Amino acid sequence: MTALLLSGVSGIVLEVPAYAAGCVGGVDSDFNGDGLRDTAIADPLATVSGQEKAGAIQIVLGGGKGVTTLSQDTANVSDVAEAGDQFGFSLAVYDANLDGCSDIAVGIPYEDIGTVPDAGLVHLVYGSPAGIGQGTPSLGFRQGADGNMGNTAEAEDWVGYSVAGGVSPTGVPFLVIGTPGEDSSGLTDMGFATYASGVIPSVTTFHQDSPGVWEDAEAYDRFGASVSATDRHFVVGAPGESTGTVSFAGAVQAFRPSVNTDGIPQPLFGMGQSRTAGPDDAAQADDRYGSALAMASYRPSGAAAPTDSLLAVGVPGEDLGTTVDAGAVHVYDIKADGTVAVLKWIDQNQEGVEGEAEAGDFFGQQLAAVNTSTSVVSTAATMRLAVGVPGEETSGDAPEAGGVQVFPMVGEPGASDAWLEPGNGIPSGPSARTFTGISLGSSPSLLYVGMPYGPETGRAVHGYSWNVTSGGAPAQTWKPGEGGIPAGAGAFGAAVR
Repeated sequence: MTALLLSGVSGIVLEVPAYAAGCVGGVDSDFNGDGLRDTAIADPLATVSGQEKAGAIQIVLGGGKGVTTLSQDTANVSDVAEAGDQFGFSLAVYDANLDGCSDIAVGIPYEDIGTVPDAGLVHLVYGSPAGIGQGTPSLGFRQGADGNMGNTAEAEDWVGYSVAGGVSPTGVPFLVIGTPGEDSSGLTDMGFATYASGVIPSVTTFHQDSPGVWEDAEAYDRFGASVSATDRHFVVGAPGESTGTVSFAGAVQAFRPSVNTDGIPQPLFGMGQSRTAGPDDAAQADDRYGSALAMASYRPSGAAAPTDSLLAVGVPGEDLGTTVDAGAVHVYDIKADGTVAVLKWIDQNQEGVEGEAEAGDFFGQQLAAVNTSTSVVSTAATMRLAVGVPGEETSGDAPEAGGVQVFPMVGEPGASDAWLEPGNGIPSGPSARTFTGISLGSSPSLLYVGMPYGPETGRAVHGYSWNVTSGGAPAQTWKPGEGGIPAGAGAFGAAVR
């Protein structure tokens, strides 16, 4: 039996079994524990109970077992839906209480705490055999006197702007929460992150002035604007980091998911764009290195199981020659010993890569990565990376229609890349400011491409095989008003897990 403290219920401790009856376990994103993968689709701009932009998440159960709507008006989720909260702005899925049913951490960065606007909040909503949010009441993470994150809730802290979770090799569940708007020591938007570990979460916060963390905290670093994790490592992005006099050059810091003697997750290394394998290793103003992060477990040759993590870092503001904001992506191998090796630089001007870099493409604004088979030594066929290019113009009358490019995460980028865009792989035709590629997600079998913007008839989530070819059709599509999903789309598909 394991003790679990319930959020908002003072002094009550619930005993839950190590594996709850009815939770099969072993399947990622299985909220009802039936052994089938479910799909969580967020619409942070959804109207809930008449409250505009309150936000909701549609949980589509595997095996055609129906759809559950999750919001702050759901039973066992504390608080209530309020206008502008944007419940579902960020998502992380992991087994937080080790009962065999997946749980979901929901970022709500625009939640008001008392009278403090946009202070932010994260709800950890528990799965159960009866469904998500139908068993153990939610656990909340927030700042303030009645919170569990310390510090004082301040306007525009944006707690939960990013979230990532997992279970460490020693079996400890953990959640990382990014708070890029945190002000401290007179530094505006310095940012910090929170690490919550264990079934009964032990919570600690850390930032760039914490022991062993690379670089110093500065105004507008926005440490925590992005986070990503595997079971062995996690990485926090600070896209506003200045390098010398170069503003918004960006940086990232890697950690192990274990608390050290300083009381924070063990720092491994930090880096900016100077550690690259590409044509331009100089930090430039507004590169925003670290705006997007994606990680996947990696099994090197000779290893009996995955020991490393491959990390992709998006640099959407990268200028390629005179092509402003074309964008680029860097890929690294975080090794078992905590060191890092550069693997490659990717941009649209490389030999063999489809397309051509153009100004304002913002290649790398969003990323998704996967290891499709951890039971074998990793190869270019099993390690895949999707890159969002939301500023891509697919035709003269469709500016910012966007697109998605899929690459091998190891080997030459152009060896097996594929291009998807509206009207060519993406079912809806090209329309201005659809921003395709602004929302990406992954499972071992599918790449999720969210279409939260553009014409309402095109709002959807499309699931593609990871070995899709250019212009290939989706294997599955989810749309508002179809398959049990409620009609109406504020920003349906803005986040998918």
